[in-house]
Amino acid sequence: MADNFVDWSKTTKSRDYRGTGSFATFMIVGPVCFFLGILFASFPYDYPLLWTSDPVEAAYLDQLETHLRFIHQSPPLIARLLNIMCGVGFLGFLLKLFRPSEANVLFDGASLVLYTIGVGVYIANIVKGMRTVSAGIWHDPSFDGVIHDGPLTGQVVLGREESLKVLSASNTILALILVGVLVLQAGQWYAERKEADENEEMERRALVERKDGKKKQ
Repeated sequence: MADNFVDWSKTTKSRDYRGTGSFATFMIVGPVCFFLGILFASFPYDYPLLWTSDPVEAAYLDQLETHLRFIHQSPPLIARLLNIMCGVGFLGFLLKLFRPSEANVLFDGASLVLYTIGVGVYIANIVKGMRTVSAGIWHDPSFDGVIHDGPLTGQVVLGREESLKVLSASNTILALILVGVLVLQAGQWYAERKEADENEEMERRALVERKDGKKKQ
């Protein structure tokens, strides 16, 4: 089945090779950079929770909750744009992995795995965390710090500070995953550049050998 999926005859010189110079790569790198920009904008909010040993004040947690609630309760257009950008990335991977070469399988296949893991982290941790913040369960008098009876019945819910730390850590993990996608795409560009230089050197040597052969004749 691998032989039917991978086009082993395709090289970087093939006309239908979709490498780092193709529009499909732009469809991958664009959304990844877009999401990294959003995560970078959240970094000032995550920094006091993860990267300092100073005690977190309750006023800061209130401010962070307000920020997250504002994002989660934004107009539906915002969520649709995020979904569209996510879909553009998947479409770029599908284009590059249609009858792929060996290089596409190695670099783009690994990038797709990371991208999919990133989407899973976003849905399972970040979106779920924002829903918890919007529900405002920590301010419910009946909330005992472990289990909440209501919209989140049957789920174990951490305290406010711990839950916000998990959400911030998920942002960091997602950022590292997306950086990994960029590193793989940069690695593909480097491999293509290296192969092009080697081919150019081989052609230059072959030309020199032909000239030397003519001189001997």
